[in-house]
Amino acid sequence: MRASVLVEPGRIEMEERVVPSPGPGDVLVKVASVGICGSDTHFYREGRIGDFVVDQPLVLGHESSGTIVAVGADVSADRIGQRVSIEPQRPDPASEESRRGLYHLCPHMQFFAAPPFDGALAEYVTIGSGFAHAIPEDMSDDAAALCEPLSVAIAANRKAGVTAGSRVLVAGAGPIGIATLQSALAFGATEVIVTDLDPVRREMATKFGATAVLDPREQDVAGLHVDAFIDASGAPSAVTAGIEAVRPAGTVVLVGMGADEMTLPVHIIQHRELLLTGVFRYANTWQAAISLERSGRVDLDSMVTKRFPLAEAEQALNADRIPGSLKAVVRVQE
Repeated sequence: MRASVLVEPGRIEMEERVVPSPGPGDVLVKVASVGICGSDTHFYREGRIGDFVVDQPLVLGHESSGTIVAVGADVSADRIGQRVSIEPQRPDPASEESRRGLYHLCPHMQFFAAPPFDGALAEYVTIGSGFAHAIPEDMSDDAAALCEPLSVAIAANRKAGVTAGSRVLVAGAGPIGIATLQSALAFGATEVIVTDLDPVRREMATKFGATAVLDPREQDVAGLHVDAFIDASGAPSAVTAGIEAVRPAGTVVLVGMGADEMTLPVHIIQHRELLLTGVFRYANTWQAAISLERSGRVDLDSMVTKRFPLAEAEQALNADRIPGSLKAVVRVQE
C-alpha cells in the first residue's frame, strides 16, 4: 500500500508498505478521507508537540473514515463492507482510566499519529472493532472523517456545561472553533460569541451561526459575562481575556494548542470561583457526533475548503497557509 510518511520535520515522502493485518478484535479499513489537523502541521513543521517528539518516520493523520475490508478473530464478518468513521484510539482496557470510563486518558494509549504510532495517511489502517463506528449511507466520507474534530468540540461543550440558554464565548475560528460553535448551538446555547484576529475566519464563524464575532484587538470581551469560555486558539492573550469575560461560577475550557506555560489571572479565577479545565481528547462522543451531523445541526461538509490526493499530502499540510482555508482533507483513494 501507499503511505505518506513524515521522514523528518518539513519533509514528506511517499512509501510502499505492507498492508497491515487485523489482529484479534480488529478490523482492516480501506481509508477514504483524512482531515488535516493542527497537530499534524505542528509535527510536520516542528517535529514535536510538548512531550510528543517525532524521532522516527511517522505517518500523520488521525481524522479518518473508510470501509471495512477484512476482520480479525472474534469480529463478525458481517462488518465487511461497512463504511465507518474511525475513532483513532487504542487504550488499554485494563488501565484504571479505562475502567473508570475515561479511556481517552489511558496512560498506555496508542493514538493515531501521536509518536511513535502511525496514523491514517495511508491506504489501509487497522483499528479495534469498537472504535470503527458505522455511519449512515448518506454521510459523506469527508464528514465521517471530521467526526473526530467534532468529538473534540462535543467534549469541550460537555465540560463547559453548555445547555439550553447558555451564553458562550469561543476564542479562535479555526476548525475546532467552528466545530465548537456549531456544537454549542446544537447543545442549546442561545448566544455564541466568537473572537478571531482573521476577518475571513470571523466571516466564516458568522456563516456557521455565531451570534456575534469580535476582533479582540479592537473590542474588549471582559464585560461579556458569559456562562462559559472555550479557548480554541491556544493564544495566551485570548485565554486571559476569555477568563475575564466569564461570570461568577462559570466555566473555562482550554482546548487550543498553544504555549506550554502561560500566566493566568488567578485572582479572577479564585474570586469568581471559576471552574478551569482542559480537553485533551474525548470519550464516548462518536454516536453524538454522527447524530448531530445527520440531523443537520452540525454541517461538517461545508467546513472542507481544500481537497488533495494522497500524493499531495504535503500540500495538504500547508493548506492552512492558504487565505480562506478552513479544513483540508486528503482523499486517499484518488
